[in-house]
Amino acid sequence: MSRKLKHRWSISHNYLTGITFGKWCQLLAENHFQISPAYLHRAAVITLASLSNSACAAVETVRYGKAIEQAEKPKAPLFILGHWRSGTTLLHELLAQDSAQFQFPNTYQVVNPYTFLTTENFTTRMFPWLVPERRPMDNMALKFTSPQEDEFAPLLMTLTSLYLGTSFPRRMEHYDRYMTFRDVDRTKVEAWKAAFVQFCKKLSLNDDRTLLIKSPPHTARIRTILEMFPDARFVHIHRDPYRVFQSQRHFFDTAGWYTYLQKPDIDAIDEGILQRHEVMYDAFFEDIPLIPENRFIDIRFDDLESDPVNEISKVYAHLGLEGFTRFEPELSRYVDVLKGYQKNSFTELDPATKAIVADRWARSFDHGNYPK
Repeated sequence: MSRKLKHRWSISHNYLTGITFGKWCQLLAENHFQISPAYLHRAAVITLASLSNSACAAVETVRYGKAIEQAEKPKAPLFILGHWRSGTTLLHELLAQDSAQFQFPNTYQVVNPYTFLTTENFTTRMFPWLVPERRPMDNMALKFTSPQEDEFAPLLMTLTSLYLGTSFPRRMEHYDRYMTFRDVDRTKVEAWKAAFVQFCKKLSLNDDRTLLIKSPPHTARIRTILEMFPDARFVHIHRDPYRVFQSQRHFFDTAGWYTYLQKPDIDAIDEGILQRHEVMYDAFFEDIPLIPENRFIDIRFDDLESDPVNEISKVYAHLGLEGFTRFEPELSRYVDVLKGYQKNSFTELDPATKAIVADRWARSFDHGNYPK
């Protein structure tokens, strides 16, 4: 992995541009205002954006605050679970094509949770060029309207997310605990839950379709999700752990560089990847028995990639989702569009690293019957 400060001058791909000024000051104070000099320009841009966000958030509260407060909690969402780089985005994109049944948080909404009801229509029409055409860690298309993981919304509303450890790597261990919420003060957990439900209510304010929610950290939060939505459905996707490890390494060497506000410790990245996987699946396997069998399905990325229509049909049948016959032609057309997609390619892991991954992630190899 490169030790050069990649994309040092970039101010794009930074979710913190959606934060409000008060929350930004709180986040800086929590991190003792320790911004690396190389990234001071990013902090300046975030500060300017936060002032605008605060003003727009005040307007949004006046316009929609009462309606959001009085709105009922949306019906139980369908949650997509899985480790980073295991195929959750592909699964999300495929299911999102069923627009008659599902709605989803998009790229603009998750990074502007305070203001999207007021600002989305104007900003996405006038400034589509603000979003690069492709994601930095792979070749997946990216637009303001693309299905996006919701993690960023409650992050910006509560400052409780492990993703903040990428921005402030000196305190990554502190933020990692927000993946499972196992050892977090209950008041913070309840605040995160309240923010998550509020975001879902905003999404559903004028739309009663089922929410399609995807965020890898939710894989470790099943019990917390069930506290909010006891009837939630879940689909978990898994992939060859060696490939997941390689792809996660690649993520930190591409997308990670756009969000740093402190210089990262390159030597600590591999261990962080290994530990987060272990913690995630400790929580996952502990909580799986809490879900009724007909509300959970487990699928393989390889099967989804080789026959998407058939795998999605299994998801619908097992979870009791209606309308697959209606949806199948649209899904097939979208699958045809994806046929030219080129995945990342990686060199073979060295034997020592393979041995470590096979040992540390043995349960994932066994769960998916992947060869070591």
